[in-house]
Amino acid sequence: MSLDLIAYAAFFLTMALTYAIMCLGLNVQWGQTGLFNVGIAAFVAIGAYVSALLTTPDAVGRVGGYDLPIAVGWIGGALVAGLAAWLVGALTIRLRSDYLAIATFGVAVTVQLCVLNLQSLTGGAFGIGFIPRPFGYLAGDPLAFGLSNLALMVAVVLALYLALQHLAKSPWGRVLRAIREDETAAQALGKRPIRFRLQAFTIGGAIMGLAGAAQGHFIGFIAPDNYLPILTFQVWAMLIVGGSGNNRGAILGAVLVWGLWALSAAAVSAFVPPEQQARAASLQIVMIGVGLCLILLLRPRGILGASNALASLTRKRTQKSKE
Repeated sequence: MSLDLIAYAAFFLTMALTYAIMCLGLNVQWGQTGLFNVGIAAFVAIGAYVSALLTTPDAVGRVGGYDLPIAVGWIGGALVAGLAAWLVGALTIRLRSDYLAIATFGVAVTVQLCVLNLQSLTGGAFGIGFIPRPFGYLAGDPLAFGLSNLALMVAVVLALYLALQHLAKSPWGRVLRAIREDETAAQALGKRPIRFRLQAFTIGGAIMGLAGAAQGHFIGFIAPDNYLPILTFQVWAMLIVGGSGNNRGAILGAVLVWGLWALSAAAVSAFVPPEQQARAASLQIVMIGVGLCLILLLRPRGILGASNALASLTRKRTQKSKE
């Protein structure tokens, strides 16, 4: 295996893991709590822009540019995205799932328009460049640079996975699953569904902000076109393919769907004439849709999807009665 191929594999996996972080955030909201968030792109964009403003050098005509360490930018992006999620959730969390989807989609469009038009803050359509990249001093060696970034993202995803697994098994996580399965029963036991939903929505938004910050620093440039509604579609497809309610499934789905997206882009470049490639790019979405339909037909709960808690309890009781 050539060094160039290893460097590309490291780049591919690093990008896939940034999407895995987004999927983990969505899994907290939807997989564990049942919150239908269609505004993923908004929280990812907030995290990316906040981190970029905190860590980039000072630029003429733009607010920000504090030249702070990358770690400060990542933490700041996650915190501001979490705060934004809390504000959005405080206003919309009582809505039914379909109305919540409409509201969060409106938030995503609003954020995208803000980053497009607030030129003095976000750079407008030109975006923000010169974002410091982790291990930037290794940029002259693509292999070392790629492997170092991959190791960093693996560490971040692993730490996040272990933390979310701990939360899922904690009393807090069990309350979330109880609310998702039967909100009335959970409320009858003295739990406050609105409070726990808001907490889950905030944590999920903060994780998405962290993903946006990490992805922005890995690429080194961000622009409004990076945070269109197609990003939300990609993340939802990743979670559904991997398995809603399962953190390992969220990571697996991110890698698989990002791989299909990258392969379809390569196929379009290789087999479609250059003058038709812009139009043929929509075939990527078609391929993701076809793959999603196949998964739903063959594995309705996803590859590693969590089983329904009530059905699992019924099966266990049936087995005990037979014994």
